[in-house]
Amino acid sequence: MKQIIIIGGGAAGFFCASNLDEARYTITILEQNSDVLQKVKVSGGGRCNVTHACFDPRELVQFYPRGNKELLSVFSRFQPGDTMEWFDQRKVSLKIEKDNRIFPESNSSQTIIDTFLNEVQKKNVEIKTKCSVKEIEKLEDQYLIRTSSGDFLADYIIYTTGSSPKSLKMIENLGHTIVEPVPSLFTFNIKDELMNDLAGTSFENAEISIPSLKTEESGPLLITHWGLSGPAVLKISAWEAISLARLKYHFEIEVNFISTDFQDAEEIFQRFKQNYPKKTIGQSKIFDITNRFWQRILQISKIDLNKQIANISGKEMQLILENLCRKKLPVKGKSTFKEEFVTAGGVDLKEINFKNMSSKILPNFYIAGEVLNIDAVTGGFNFQACWSEAWQIAQHLNTI
Repeated sequence: MKQIIIIGGGAAGFFCASNLDEARYTITILEQNSDVLQKVKVSGGGRCNVTHACFDPRELVQFYPRGNKELLSVFSRFQPGDTMEWFDQRKVSLKIEKDNRIFPESNSSQTIIDTFLNEVQKKNVEIKTKCSVKEIEKLEDQYLIRTSSGDFLADYIIYTTGSSPKSLKMIENLGHTIVEPVPSLFTFNIKDELMNDLAGTSFENAEISIPSLKTEESGPLLITHWGLSGPAVLKISAWEAISLARLKYHFEIEVNFISTDFQDAEEIFQRFKQNYPKKTIGQSKIFDITNRFWQRILQISKIDLNKQIANISGKEMQLILENLCRKKLPVKGKSTFKEEFVTAGGVDLKEINFKNMSSKILPNFYIAGEVLNIDAVTGGFNFQACWSEAWQIAQHLNTI
């Protein structure tokens, strides 16, 4: 039988192995770490954000800063609804949460890991852990894979290594072009008196812009010990990953904490002032933010918390609203978002045939997962790309 070697025991590698026809192939997974499926384990805080409830491929690709054009045809063949059906057929119940992220009913990533391990066991897939690939050599009609555990011969290689520098260098040595990887999905490091001792304060909907890049995003926002996080920050970090790397992660952002236009906020303030003139400004609930944050806004605006709202001058009101709706903050660095490290960059997409994820450079060589220059915002989208790409490879190899 023909030998398939899958290099990389992560999401894409295991999904591909789970869908291959074991009657046609001998299948081996090589994983350099002692455990397989490590990113699956930590995803979604250990619950595994399997995919996202977005079932129209044209809408789905909008969540991918890189790879959106190429993935349209891939998602037309296998999309989140197909992922849900695949797990359902294997008696894994999935649930759609309010924000459309999809998790196993068990709330445990181990459910997903066990499903994959059961599938590959049924197919007699050999898994070799602590097996580090040193070199891949193209022979006449096969590949010789030199590893820390000896040599392997492959008729077909499925390359699902993730985006480690070593794996990118190895595929570059085989002739592929690499788009230099940079971090995506990261939080912003900010030191500012506005946020001192307010870690954990969240905003249901905020707007963030990076004026120098003429870009903006909106969504939930969170103050952390290091600065700002939450979907609004993560989205803008993903879409501007390459530009922010060029800026060495030093830039200025403008934040609208209440996602309300300045003039509209002014009208809301004036109305409140007319209706409750005797209230003290410190105890006034004018906007949908926490009392602690409101009082901090007043402190940095140098407003006496005990001042009656009727006595707030037009100039003072402007200052409060500037800090609430147009607050400029200096970003000086980034932090990884939890353990879910994602990169922009990888194998150049022009060198991939997206009908079956085969290399245009190397015969009988298939590439999927984060090693490609494809990445998405947070919410299960990166996994969905892995499932869809891997499924295409398996379908192709099952029919040739």
